[in-house]
Amino acid sequence: MVSVALGIFVIVTAEILPIGLLTSIGSTFGVSDGVAGLTMTMPGVLAAVSAPTVTVAVGRLDRRMLLCGLILLLAVANIVAATATSYPVMVASRALVGVVIGGFWSIGAGLAPRLVRRERVGVATAVIFSAVPLGSVLGVPAGTFIAQFGGWRTAFIVLGALTVVVLLALVAVLPPLPAAQPVRLAALVDLVRSRTGRAALILTVLTVTAHFGTYTYVTPFLQHVTGVGSVTPFLLVYGIAGVVGNFIAGATVRLHLRATLIASTVALACATGLLPALGTATIGAVVLLAVWGLAYGAVPVCSQSWFAASTTCPTEAASVLFTSSFQATIALGAVLGGVVVDATSPSVLMVYGSIPALLVALVAARPSSLAEPVRAVAVDRRPPWR
Repeated sequence: MVSVALGIFVIVTAEILPIGLLTSIGSTFGVSDGVAGLTMTMPGVLAAVSAPTVTVAVGRLDRRMLLCGLILLLAVANIVAATATSYPVMVASRALVGVVIGGFWSIGAGLAPRLVRRERVGVATAVIFSAVPLGSVLGVPAGTFIAQFGGWRTAFIVLGALTVVVLLALVAVLPPLPAAQPVRLAALVDLVRSRTGRAALILTVLTVTAHFGTYTYVTPFLQHVTGVGSVTPFLLVYGIAGVVGNFIAGATVRLHLRATLIASTVALACATGLLPALGTATIGAVVLLAVWGLAYGAVPVCSQSWFAASTTCPTEAASVLFTSSFQATIALGAVLGGVVVDATSPSVLMVYGSIPALLVALVAARPSSLAEPVRAVAVDRRPPWR
């Protein structure tokens, strides 16, 4: 259980680590902030493809072997990134990270019932998913802190070493996990065809585009507009607020799914939209990043709840589709944000990014506009969020 949580921690950290290092990576390879955003786009694209592909392709392969193999691939990806001699090599290393994300999340998200007794499944799931916000709260700020003294390559080397330690832990303590019920492609198609499944896709695409289209470039904003030297404290505030928002949503989503979604997207839109006006001062940026973290902490909880409640298929099928759509939209948001930030400025990007989030709130406020599930999943099925 703890070893799986550590695996999730290093995966989350690896995926979003470039957010705190974006300007440094771009300077090393002589590319703009927008082009450097490909380090966030590439994992999302590959994860979106690998989530259904890996899960369907592996069939009845022992899940222990699969998870260990994916973590080994993550260690290789981090070392390749740390030693990259050109930007294409750096992007290729990020593609490997995407394969790991899609495969590990699709399999690992539903393992808790197989690792502990039935009465402890809720606690086990909470422990596993507690690693997700910790990736933002500890992993990324720690990476940016290391980079301040040893450079961004050192941050990837340290993460690669930590990944090897996690691999050894998985090999040592994870029991054999033969596939209980392979995921069929037909189950994924049926979920997409359902009205609530399509609603979940719409909500995910718009909201995650709004978030990652802006958050991917929050470091250039803080450095160029707010004028701070170190972004680590700001990312730490955001991460802590995200943990709080995650647990608040977990307490409200089962009974008030639509209301929780509306409140979170309105807060997200306000936080990003007001940053150019109020984020020029340090205190304003800190407050708005806290609001942003609270808001986004609830978003994946709502999205995953909608997906899981839209199907009678095994939980792994809902996790696959959630992971695929979520990661694809991370890539879409990073690409669109990169185009806007290169053509205009980080401030303009923040304003534009608030529009999709506000649109979600407006659409969701109309009860007949989206098919809401008649039930929502329990808190212990919270999703992989960033």
